[in-house]
Amino acid sequence: MKNLVMVFVLALTMVSNAFAEIRILTCEPEWSSLARELAGDKATVHSATTGLQNVHKITARPSLIAKMRRADLVICTGADLEAAWLPLLLRKSGNPKVLPGKPGYIEAANYVTMQEIPTSIDRSEGDVHPQGNPHIHTDPRNIGRVAQVIGERLSGIDPENASYYARRLVDFNQRWDAAIARWENEAKSIRGMPIVTQHKSWIYLIEWLGLERVAVLEAKPGLPPGAGHLASIAQQLEQKPAKVIIRAAYQSPRASEWLAERSKVPAVALPFTVGGNENARDLFSLFDETLRILGQFAR
Repeated sequence: MKNLVMVFVLALTMVSNAFAEIRILTCEPEWSSLARELAGDKATVHSATTGLQNVHKITARPSLIAKMRRADLVICTGADLEAAWLPLLLRKSGNPKVLPGKPGYIEAANYVTMQEIPTSIDRSEGDVHPQGNPHIHTDPRNIGRVAQVIGERLSGIDPENASYYARRLVDFNQRWDAAIARWENEAKSIRGMPIVTQHKSWIYLIEWLGLERVAVLEAKPGLPPGAGHLASIAQQLEQKPAKVIIRAAYQSPRASEWLAERSKVPAVALPFTVGGNENARDLFSLFDETLRILGQFAR
């Protein structure tokens, strides 16, 4: 009887292992969407934030610590974007598999060319990132580069399913490259379009699409713009008009709407990331929606 129990327990363990899923925790929704594309049904994926949250201002709540403790793979943007809460999550979770430098930890910013790297650091100048502008996901070419890293890590963490991850990576790359070509063709009508942004979170999108940023509402990154600064931008737009004022879906509309009313330049919210609006359900529809909205202001 004892032997039968042992055989039964062993069988249950083998079945459990056969159907075990990799547990992935991401810091932002764009990386959750990418992880789902690459891991398929071999993983459960959770994002620490939503498309309607400011990633700079998240707290390390107990539920996130618990998810970090159980995670096999953590994917974050890095470049100090999550500096206010990610180190605390890592420390309190006590999970050695996902510490920086381990195979279970990925900082996406390490695998792309960073923009707007400051020559000096002065915290009085607002939310300055020493490693450069962290909002790398607004250029879809960067997402393709990070996909390669995630695919390789998945195979390393779960070698029994390495061929499965390799196939999904190839499939994603083919669909993603085709989508980028389509988006770039659609964007021909908006190349050179002058825009105003609320925060310096769009530089990668601007460079990819060939837009012209004529003003930024925040005089200092991350700090609400004052009335005087907004008034000066309104005067500037009289001399150099813009087609549209854009903000991320999670940002307050007050400043952009104030400027829109006085300058007669329309203000819109772009989804910024997956879940930023009801149409941006995954990475593909995120850029579909972004191009659709910007295309309304084409010359």
